[in-house]
Amino acid sequence: MYYKQETGELGEDEAEKYLVKNNYEIIERNFKCIFGEIDIIAKDLYRKEMVFIEVKTRNNELYGVPAEAVDFYKKKHIIRSAKYFIHVNELENEYVRMDVIEVYINKNGVCKINHIEQAFC
Repeated sequence: MYYKQETGELGEDEAEKYLVKNNYEIIERNFKCIFGEIDIIAKDLYRKEMVFIEVKTRNNELYGVPAEAVDFYKKKHIIRSAKYFIHVNELENEYVRMDVIEVYINKNGVCKINHIEQAFC
């Protein structure tokens, strides 16, 4: 279990670097509420959108591509958590979207990122 958590944190770190490099402002990481957790909440400074991001990290595709792990129930938790975040922070007038970032880490520690914008709504 510790290995999976460590891999997940590494993937989130890489996703954050990627986002900052691509004109996003990180608002919060690992936002938790009664409805679930959101890995990264960011502001797309170019499009002026709030982005709720699920990060999935894999070393291989033995169990499918990372985005496939964001199933119906996971999406439901993310959407509810995002609605809660929007309400609590009075962001009802913001444009929002839900993205998935796939992080592939090879055995040499080299990362490849696949950013899926508007992955679900």
